[in-house]
Amino acid sequence: MQNLRIAVDVGGTFTDMCIMDETTGLIRIEKTSSTSDPIDGIMTGVAKAGIDLSAVALFSHGTTVATNALITRRLPRTALVSTKGFRDVIEIRRANKEDLWDAYKDVVRPYIPRRDRLTVPERVDATGEIIEALDLDAAREVARILKRRGVEAIAVCFMNAYLNGDNERAMREILLEAMPDIPVSISSQVLPEIFEHERFSTTVVNAALSPVVVSYTNRLGDRLAAEGYTRDLLLLHTGGGVMTPASVKDFAARLAGSGIAAGAIASRHIAGLCGFPNSIGLDMGGTSTDVSLAYEGQSRVTKDWYIEFGYPIRFSSIEVMTIGAGGGSLAWTDEAGSLRNGPQSAGANPGPACYGNGNPQPTNTDANVTLGRLGTSLAGGSVQLDQDLARKSVATVAEAFDLSVEAGADAIVRVANANMSDAVRLISISRGYDPRDFALVAFGGAGALHGADVARELAIPVVIVPTNPGVTSALGCLLVDMQHDFSENCMVEATHADPEVIEAQFARIEKEALDRLTHEGVKPEDIVFQRSIDMMYRGQWRSLAVTAPSPIRSIEALVEDFHREHHREYNFRRDDTPVSLFRVNLKAIGVVPKADLKVHEPTGETPGPASRRTVWFDEKPHDTPIYDRAELPAGFTIEGPAIVEQVDSTTVVPPWARAEVDKYLNIIIRAKG
Repeated sequence: MQNLRIAVDVGGTFTDMCIMDETTGLIRIEKTSSTSDPIDGIMTGVAKAGIDLSAVALFSHGTTVATNALITRRLPRTALVSTKGFRDVIEIRRANKEDLWDAYKDVVRPYIPRRDRLTVPERVDATGEIIEALDLDAAREVARILKRRGVEAIAVCFMNAYLNGDNERAMREILLEAMPDIPVSISSQVLPEIFEHERFSTTVVNAALSPVVVSYTNRLGDRLAAEGYTRDLLLLHTGGGVMTPASVKDFAARLAGSGIAAGAIASRHIAGLCGFPNSIGLDMGGTSTDVSLAYEGQSRVTKDWYIEFGYPIRFSSIEVMTIGAGGGSLAWTDEAGSLRNGPQSAGANPGPACYGNGNPQPTNTDANVTLGRLGTSLAGGSVQLDQDLARKSVATVAEAFDLSVEAGADAIVRVANANMSDAVRLISISRGYDPRDFALVAFGGAGALHGADVARELAIPVVIVPTNPGVTSALGCLLVDMQHDFSENCMVEATHADPEVIEAQFARIEKEALDRLTHEGVKPEDIVFQRSIDMMYRGQWRSLAVTAPSPIRSIEALVEDFHREHHREYNFRRDDTPVSLFRVNLKAIGVVPKADLKVHEPTGETPGPASRRTVWFDEKPHDTPIYDRAELPAGFTIEGPAIVEQVDSTTVVPPWARAEVDKYLNIIIRAKG
């Protein structure tokens, strides 16, 4: 019987595996070291967990393969074919810089060097009319040159192709005649949107990644099939859904940033189960912290993101803010004598000073060990922590400020908490959301250590610590549906917009969405469409998405929704300013059956602490009980201060807080009184 669901999240240090039994709802976890070839680490984890792949109904995977390929520039030789005169669009970019005032810091080079950016005569005007057909002889010459150069992928990006892609499709046919096995991405298919730089950049990234991720998914699929897996491999993409290998070839760039979306999805789902439709995810790992936000049960989505500055990827992505604050983040003093924390990190090797691998600088982990918040071992005893080395490293910072070792450790933790609080403010307050209306979901290996203090600083009333914080991102891969995003330009002032014309546009992209999901094996009854329209005030170039009904009966109602949403997002509205419709969007969802997490009834048991130790809070020592999380039943209440230890994380309940274990075995932390 196929009753198992497996989710795998491959990180830089560990490969996390989450195994759910559909019949019981029970979840177990497995961690194994990541390998140079991620597939080896995955298969090692499968073997270590004793999984019979023939009994697996769903195998979902969040991968960093695409992200790492872009960061390291380990990409196949890729070419760009563009309209004559526009080969340098991806190098000119927007002429902006990440560090505006640094005259000596240049933006990284394009993914395709200039010599591999070729042009052909063709032209489409601003209305979509072909005013110069593709020069077929020039196109065949370009194909001949690229074949001789041995390119492995090609991006075709013509001016105004978002309105009419006929010339691009003709170019693709000529390229495929000469090189039938080469992936060719055309901008009118990948991203049929205005703004040539964003469209060109996304198509180039898509083309360059296609051979990388297709090879990876094929090899992983073959390994899984050889071990007995009979279903489709599902791959998490940045939009918050999964896609099958059948879609990877055409939309490879959707896998860039795949891994970080899983944590945002899991935190939203867990908060929803606990009765909190508004939630903020705080995913603190060894090197960084990822912060995400869900409002009324929906994650914030953005199209303004990139792996490297200057080269945007305009596919819809769950908005995640990443900062350099993790367990391995280094504490240091700047030239002005101020204490800083991160973004520099000790990494996994040598790691924090308490690992005993030769790093003398204090990290957040060393500070927590010094304060007694962390014990002397991690990962079930596989990693031993040396408290003396931790104190020695923290002392180097404490002495600089004439503090005791414990006060120095507390200062390090406070700075780390301040950095994370600032990130939460950026994704909440600066977007028009009040953190007091949200729950904080603290996860990752270190999130539960800091979650309560971050929540207190922001007046967030409740903190949720999932059952297995260290593998929550892997759990996110089990909680997603098949999902694709479609869009089509609709540039018209609201006063001239015709609901029937807009409905016709939605009908076209809904048909395409239906065909794609059907091709991926989704049953018609499991398909859900979510519509939205991007709108803006006249003169703006940034748009705002407004939910669109089906069918659309009133443009005036859409305009009023836009005014209201604009006021919430930016704190002002201009009812007397004309509004323009910019783009129609469709999120096509193929619902994947999900097993419910097991519900546990209160037992009335009151287990005692496994041990006690001195833990410092606010520079004061407290005799603190240490609980084994595996022994805590549903309904159990913990009065702070307390520490809860488990294999993949440690939870801190400060003296001012009280915690309760809910029916899903999450730990819910609130302030006393």
